[in-house]
Amino acid sequence: MTSSRLRGRYLHILTFFAGMITRFIWFDLVLRRIGFAGRVRRGATERYRREAVRFRALAIRMGGVMIKIGQFLSSRLDVLPREVTAELANLQDEVPAEDFADIRALAEAELGAPLSELFASVETVPLAAASLGQVHRATLTPEHEAGFRDVVIKVQRTGIKAIVDTDLAALARVGRWLMRYRPIRAHADVPALLREFAATLYEEIDYRLEADHADQFRANLADDPGVQVPRVVRELSAQRVLTLEDVSAIKITDYAAITAAGIDRADVASRLLDVYLRQVFEDGFVHADPHPGNIFVTPGPDGGADGWRLTFVDFGMVARIPDGVRVTLRELVVAVGTRDASRVVKAYQQLGMLLPGADVDAIERAEAAVFDRYWGMSMSELRNIDPDEVRQFAHQYRDLLLDLPFQVPQDLIYVVRTVAILSGMCTGLEPDFNVWEELAPYARRLVADEATSGIGAWVDEILDALMASVALPGQLGRVLAQAETKGLAVRDEQGTRALRSVGRAVDRLSGAVLTTGLLVAASVLVGSGYLGAGVGLFVAAGLGLVWVLAAGTRR
Repeated sequence: MTSSRLRGRYLHILTFFAGMITRFIWFDLVLRRIGFAGRVRRGATERYRREAVRFRALAIRMGGVMIKIGQFLSSRLDVLPREVTAELANLQDEVPAEDFADIRALAEAELGAPLSELFASVETVPLAAASLGQVHRATLTPEHEAGFRDVVIKVQRTGIKAIVDTDLAALARVGRWLMRYRPIRAHADVPALLREFAATLYEEIDYRLEADHADQFRANLADDPGVQVPRVVRELSAQRVLTLEDVSAIKITDYAAITAAGIDRADVASRLLDVYLRQVFEDGFVHADPHPGNIFVTPGPDGGADGWRLTFVDFGMVARIPDGVRVTLRELVVAVGTRDASRVVKAYQQLGMLLPGADVDAIERAEAAVFDRYWGMSMSELRNIDPDEVRQFAHQYRDLLLDLPFQVPQDLIYVVRTVAILSGMCTGLEPDFNVWEELAPYARRLVADEATSGIGAWVDEILDALMASVALPGQLGRVLAQAETKGLAVRDEQGTRALRSVGRAVDRLSGAVLTTGLLVAASVLVGSGYLGAGVGLFVAAGLGLVWVLAAGTRR
């Protein structure tokens, strides 16, 4: 692409976002302050849908980084209005394909030989056209066979490096514009987040790294018969070309096809979450681009439900979770079993999520209220909540919602992205999907790991009570906290050690409550038209669920 076309691309992106920001200022700032708040709120859904239409058109026309942003937004079924996600959903499939002659030339230059000599056949019509590259089906020659013949060749789009450079430069400037708005500046360092995004994107266009990632995922999940990861053909791969076993099947958002194959969609959602929990808590290596084009449901050998597998592709974007962060997330997952708002707020403080000067007491009261009313409800139940009840809650905690004392830690941005997409997928597969029920076995196991020798049986009994009753854990946590702060004396040393061990376990069962509460509150508020407050709380909830799926505090 010539320098003049790249310059035009740069200016076009700036113009688009300048228009979007201008419209936001007019409706959400100016009109709200001059007496038209009700009208602005009533027209919000249609206004955001129009913005989605504009962005979708821009992304399809320009490709590159714009597609990556659209793919993220299209999966937010749990937060964004369906009118918006529907407009962006086809970005998974509508990216215009590049001419095969250009793809062939690049692939042959990378592999050092004509494709006709390296493959028995190559389909000229792409199987998929993505933002950074496109995929063609092919068959291996006998000399390259490695237990399979059918493969896909992933080839990078020509000139994509220059396009990525241009798009990121334009977005960096938009980021600087956004930092002039105090509420955004107070909650996130947008330029820093964009730098993190750029670093990950540049890794994604080096297919040698993706080959390494695919091999590591295969090794990590090799003992799980319910998961499939394609094998890499190393001798037919390079920096801009990647040859993989063809494992394409039913797209995870093709609900009709999944049902027709006799596979329970709720089971798919459960296995999807289960696989990610393993990646987070056991492997510390997470597939960080779980959009619908990268995950398939593969029917069993007979084409039905028996022996079906969850199949992952596209390993360019990954998240590595340090051991210390993983421990913190483990503690937060354990904390889902209780509703101790005080401990949850402390967890937020430890993770650097609260802004300096945040009203901790107000946050704690709000979280306790949310847990008392909404804890344990599925997304379908949340959608049916009386809007008047939501408005009453919003009015009661109006000052807190307007202040939004949360910030996005820079090093968690990609884990947040993964969890946001994952939550949308699970909700789309099963509207009644209940993350509390799915996480309970993990909470039980992690608490059991904390049991010390000599009190294991007692801890097991307490675990049964914790999982059977929501009230008991909260009460026990408060009693233990009071015992610590007021110096409650216990004569039996063995009993004291046991109490302290259980206290540590209950502490770990407290941390994820705020995560849950914010997610519930944000979803309800957005669904009822309080988009500003809801989006702000969802940022916080996304981070919390991130930790529920991918991080941790110290032991």
